[in-house]
Order: sequence, then structure tokens, then C-alpha cells
Amino acid sequence: MPPFDAGVPALVLRLDRNPFHHGTLGAVRSLGRAGVEVHAVVEAGESPVARSRYLHRAHLRPPGAMSEKAFVETLLTVSERIGRRAVLIAMDDLSAIHTAAQAPRLASRYVFPEQLAELPRRLADKAELASLCARAGIAHPRTVVPHSAAEAADAARTLGLPLVAKWSRPWLLGTAGGLRSTTLVRSPADARRLFERSELAGSRLLLQRYLPDGPGTDWFFHGYFSGDSRCLLAGSGRKELSWPTRTGLTAMGSWQPNAQVEEAARRLVSHVGYRGILDLDFRWEETGGTYQLLDVNPRPGAQFRLFTDPGGLDVVRALYLDLTGQRVPQPVSSPGRVFVAENYALLSAVASARRGAAGATATKGGVETAWFAGDDMLPFLAMTRAWLGRGLVEGARQLTRLLRASRATTRELTPRRHAAAPTHGSATRPDRTSLS
Repeated sequence: MPPFDAGVPALVLRLDRNPFHHGTLGAVRSLGRAGVEVHAVVEAGESPVARSRYLHRAHLRPPGAMSEKAFVETLLTVSERIGRRAVLIAMDDLSAIHTAAQAPRLASRYVFPEQLAELPRRLADKAELASLCARAGIAHPRTVVPHSAAEAADAARTLGLPLVAKWSRPWLLGTAGGLRSTTLVRSPADARRLFERSELAGSRLLLQRYLPDGPGTDWFFHGYFSGDSRCLLAGSGRKELSWPTRTGLTAMGSWQPNAQVEEAARRLVSHVGYRGILDLDFRWEETGGTYQLLDVNPRPGAQFRLFTDPGGLDVVRALYLDLTGQRVPQPVSSPGRVFVAENYALLSAVASARRGAAGATATKGGVETAWFAGDDMLPFLAMTRAWLGRGLVEGARQLTRLLRASRATTRELTPRRHAAAPTHGSATRPDRTSLS
């Protein structure tokens, strides 16, 4: 790799509250190893990312909802601390959406891809993806956006069961309602109940025909596109394990060239004029013989480090080089390389074994681990401690629920004892021995 000028600092920005987002750590390590002064916005001081030796400074995300006004104020405050203009790398949908929308107010403090103000929002909105794919000539599962609970139930019958339910703007989901961005629906009643929670979700519900999963069906694409939408680095990969199974993130993936996936990604970018890092999810449909585009993410995917060439070039470094006026070298492809998110891969492997699913293929281009790194051990140790602690807390909650259920059952099954009739001349007292 040619000389790397690391003179411009970088801010890795993530607004969601997931402390186990390994993509943020990957971006910090990628730039930090190249000598860049890396800052990051994190959800808490004890975040595993904050323990990385390659992080110059962690900046705490303010509490509460992140409005556009709060977003601008936060980034201006962080900019004052950094002290000079920095490259801004959005790591989640909300960050990418707010950055594009507030670009005029941020451009003097940060460097980021010039983008149409509403484009990241349009791409991330899953309800708009079907029409966008139709205009661009890209295969996409049949999708219905119901306008009532009755329409949701009817759509479930029309599309066939099971089907996939998604909230169109998952970045608006809070934690209080217990809603997941993607759910497998198995009955019209389930679809009706989900629709009735639309107000809580904050966005529209969409119902999508379920494409059967299996070994080799799930694929993804990562790429960096310059100011003229020219692709400077790209790769396609296959999900070997996901968590949650069938609908979740990549727990284990392998770099596998796929001309159809890569061509569809370039066609989408050409159609909308996107600039920056892009992460796409596809699923192979055996019946039609097509790769169907499921999701568009206008930012790096958490497994972006899978597509790292022998010189250390990945989409984050490509973005940094391009935005700082440096030449992005021609990448060297490494098919067969494997990415493993250790915590999620363990859960997925157990679930897949129960289902009898196939495991990952043999590696040819090396293994990239999300957390473990010999030159940066503290984030792995912090993640392990926090992950085990979360498991213990969840286990305690489940045990408490079981004990409560057991006590309730005991109360229902235990016969009430009745007080004996008072003897002649004795005062009648309240019965204090019956079980309530």
C-alpha cells in the first residue's frame, strides 16, 4: 500500500445504543492502525470500543432522543474538542440520515461524502425500497404496505405464510416496546397485532413474501463509491451464520465473488447517484433464479472488515483516503477470507446445530475476528465481561419469571383452609389461616 497521510483526524459516529456493535470497533482499528487520530461517539464510558488502544478519545452520546437539532449541537461540541476539521464516518442509519440532512451546518467542521439531503433516508426506508427496485430493474420480494389492521391480516393470507414483517424506519424503534426491526409472521392474527403497534414503532409496517433460507442463500455487498459514484472498492460475501437466525446480522461470513450481486449493487448506485459506503443484503430465490435485494444500508455494515486486502485497505480507509485527497490504490481481492463476530457466532452455531443447518466453508484467505486482536486485547475482554454479565442478568430474569409462575401455580393448586365453626360462647374472629 502506498504512503498513508494520516494528518486529518476522524470521528467514528454511532447513535444507536448497542454496546456490542463490532463495526464501530473495526473502523477505529482500521484507521488507528494507519496512524489516524480517531475519535468516536459512544453510548457509555464503559463501552468496549472505548477501551481500544487505537481510540484517541471517546465522546459520550447525550441521553434521550437524537433530534436533528441535538445531532448538530452534539457534533459541533465534539468538533470543538477535536480542534480541527475531521473526516466523519457514520456507522448507523440515523447518523447517515442526519449527516446528509444537516450537511450545510456541518461542512465547515467535517469532511464527508456530498449527498442529496434525502437520499440516505430514502434508501434506509424499507417501505420505499420496493418501488425503488422496480424503477432500477432490481429483483425484490413482493411487498405490501397495509393501511389498516384488516389489510395487514388480508396481506398475510395473500402473500402466504410465513411472511416477513419489517418496520420501514427501524432507526426510530425505541427499546421500551420490545419491537424488533424484522419479525417472522406465522398467522394473520400476528400481522394484525403488529400493525396495531405502528404508533409505538414510529413508522409504517410492511409485509414481505418470505424467501426460504438455506445454505448459500444469504449474501451481502460492501462498497465505497466516490464523488462521481465510481466504485473504488467492493466485495460480495455470503452469510454462513446469522443472529438471530434467518433474519439477523452476519455472525460468520465469507468473501465470495458474485457477479450478479455486484452488478445489482452498481446498478442501484448508478440509478440513485449514491456516494459513500454502502451495505446491501440479498437472498437467493431458487424459483426465479434471482438474487433479491432485501435491505439497503447507507453506511458500513458491521462486517465490513471482511473485505480487507493484504495491504489493509477496506471501505473505511478508502473513504478516508478519497475524502482527504489521496489516491485509493487498486485493491487486491482475497476470496475465501472469513469474518467471525465471536459472541453472535457462538449463539448462531448452537441454534443452527439444533436446526441441523450446515456450517461455514473452509477458509482460504484468513480469518478476521470482530473483537479479538493480539494488538488490541482490551475491547475483547470488556466485551466478554459485558456479554457474560448480560447473560447472567437475563438468566436471573428468566429464573425470576419461572419462580413467579411457579408460585402462582402453587397458589392456584393449594386448597384454601376454612376456619372451624366457633364454639358456643366464643367470639368470632377473622380467618387468618387461609391462603390468599
